Amino acid sequence: MSKVLIANRGEIACRIIRGCRRENFSPIAVYSEADADAQHVHLADAAYPIGPAPVRESYLNTDAILEAARKSGATLVHPGYGLLSENAGFAEAVEAAGLTWVGPSPDSIVAMGDKGRARDLAIAAEVPVLPGSPRLDLDDEAGLAAAGAEVGFPLLVKASGGGGGIGMRLVEKPEDLAKTAKAVSALAERTFGDGGVFLERHVARARHVEVQVFGLGDGRVFHLFDRECSIQRRFQKVIEEAPAPRVPEATRRAMGGAACRLAASRNYAGAGTVEFILDADAGEDGGGFYFLEMNTRIQVEHPVTEMVTGVDIVGLQLAQAVGEDIDAIAELSPAVSGHAVECRLYAENPAKRFLPSPGKLEKFSMPAPSDRVRIDTGFTQGDTITPFYDPMIAKIITLGADREEALVRMSEALGSIEVEGIITNLDFLKRVIEHPEFARGEVDTRFVDRHLERLVGA
Repeated sequence: MSKVLIANRGEIACRIIRGCRRENFSPIAVYSEADADAQHVHLADAAYPIGPAPVRESYLNTDAILEAARKSGATLVHPGYGLLSENAGFAEAVEAAGLTWVGPSPDSIVAMGDKGRARDLAIAAEVPVLPGSPRLDLDDEAGLAAAGAEVGFPLLVKASGGGGGIGMRLVEKPEDLAKTAKAVSALAERTFGDGGVFLERHVARARHVEVQVFGLGDGRVFHLFDRECSIQRRFQKVIEEAPAPRVPEATRRAMGGAACRLAASRNYAGAGTVEFILDADAGEDGGGFYFLEMNTRIQVEHPVTEMVTGVDIVGLQLAQAVGEDIDAIAELSPAVSGHAVECRLYAENPAKRFLPSPGKLEKFSMPAPSDRVRIDTGFTQGDTITPFYDPMIAKIITLGADREEALVRMSEALGSIEVEGIITNLDFLKRVIEHPEFARGEVDTRFVDRHLERLVGA
């Protein structure tokens, strides 16, 4: 039985462990000192320590992870999402060590990792993009001002190497541009090791809609439809659903085609997500969407796609990595059946700007899983949410015959959750799900900001 070293932690490590067992692989975990008693450690067939709690000394420590792979006898490395999942250098090091990287090629990661370069590739593939600038020289104040004027205000300052909403700031007035650009650059340097930034036009009523793609590496790419990811706080997603509601069919088809066209232009292999900004005020002629970025990994929100298509994306990743024939999946042209919604339960305080709220899960009771309710988590009662990592506790995913049924089921699932010992965003999630605008599918990326007082119970 082949061994898969999972270079990650938390719920995604547990999710990959389940995928390994279904596909007859042996899952191997790694853990920091803070995670010695974590669920992914207990669930794996074996687990290896890789260093102290800080991520740079453990989960971002390439040498320690590769040494764990060597000791364990693993032949494959799955990076999950976040951490080293989009680090081309890590992917290259895995391959140089004679191991199989479960993901797209390092070249693909590099091509899409720099957001400015990715824009150029999108343009070449005839994928619509918003007006934007090249990578900026922050010492050239006149050039920065000219770039801002050309793009137009309001605009976003974005980190070239960023992702997941980190390293992105809104600028509404020209006089705020230089200060904001320098702040984003400093954050990007600390977070990604790359201080590069660029500008992009801001769409006032923007929706965040993405398309799940899977490439066979030879120019053939299929997609597993779209997801709505507009419910965000601090530019980071908190509720997702599939398929995206209230999208004209012409637009849906055009987005799917554009996503596949971009991936095919790179002979992309594996799972990936092409993210778009969709103008909420656009008509029904198939336009109004613009390339945002491509993530060369599995997404946090992949379960909603799995629920409505019946396709195991992690299983596909593993099968492709070991050379199994997955052409049949592409030829089947998977279809959507029903509607799925995902809520991310976080240890955070919505009333205090969603600041993390670590602590011990004195009580932690979740809904019973079924074919209509899925729970993805890396914690159980008695575990501690540490301050060292992302404070997501669990993902709750519900499936319905339609969106209304999926939301009813989600409301019931959230109502049955019991958490004691820490502050969570549970009540916030309930209020979003029950909000009349959300129920009608009238969402955009400013939804939370617009209704913040009501959603946090202020």
